[in-house]
Amino acid sequence: MVFPRSLIAALCLLAGVQAFAQTPTQANVPYGEHEKQVLDFYQAKAEGETPLLFFVHGGGWMTGDKANPDFLAKCLENGISVVSINYRFIAEAQAEQITPPVKACLDDSARALQFVRSKASEWHIDKERIGGCGGSAGGFTVLWLAFSPDMADAKSIDPVEHESTRLSCVMAFVPQTSLDPKQMKAWIPNNEYGNHAFGLGSMQEFLDKRDSLMPWIERFSPYALASAGDPPVLLFYDSAPNLGKPPAKDPVHSGNFGAGIAEKLKAAGIEYEINYNNDYEHMKWPDLFGFLKEKLGR
Repeated sequence: MVFPRSLIAALCLLAGVQAFAQTPTQANVPYGEHEKQVLDFYQAKAEGETPLLFFVHGGGWMTGDKANPDFLAKCLENGISVVSINYRFIAEAQAEQITPPVKACLDDSARALQFVRSKASEWHIDKERIGGCGGSAGGFTVLWLAFSPDMADAKSIDPVEHESTRLSCVMAFVPQTSLDPKQMKAWIPNNEYGNHAFGLGSMQEFLDKRDSLMPWIERFSPYALASAGDPPVLLFYDSAPNLGKPPAKDPVHSGNFGAGIAEKLKAAGIEYEINYNNDYEHMKWPDLFGFLKEKLGR
């Protein structure tokens, strides 16, 4: 299922984030050789180095585009530069015979982040203040970056790979938090999402092959990766959680993904907040953007 860009836009409007048309300072900057490995950079007007919002669009790793990243206007108004990336989709990964296909989508995001850090001096970016943002699969991707061990490789002949892949914080809209089919079914019994990430034709096939895929599942799932020392996260869902009880109206974006990972985040000591269905009264950052401002030092 494809994550509709309109849903992120609606959630942002509810949070007080307005749509904002802005020409990138640099557009379609290549960070790799594939035509999809390009990004847009928006430079904030500020003295000295600026923090950066690293945006990954949603679309189930099957569709979508880097245009009009969320929080763009608020970031630029508050001295936060923005990067929004494109990346290879599942179909393109399959055409290149990458196994499992989702690996290409995630690896591209890591490469793009390293590339951005390699441009820190030229683009006046503070490498130590980079926050991730995305919706649905894009939210999953930035959580994966936040919770993965640093992928910097000091021995690589490619200087871009010397750079860190860690983030300072993450704001994610309706993200999936696991790619374990058994876990997802326990949380959301009518969920049929995730098999495509492994190039499989059905959820049943995914369940049948789960054991053999577990090394990849554990490498990709934010739930499996979350550990002490990981950066703070704010997760936003437009539905209240109801773990294990069907049917979820929108299983792909169910609040159960938030409820499912909450105890893991708590046990790991990761600072987190999860908002369900615009429950602003109980939020520390009811405007959402306040979270990014605080964590990025603006």
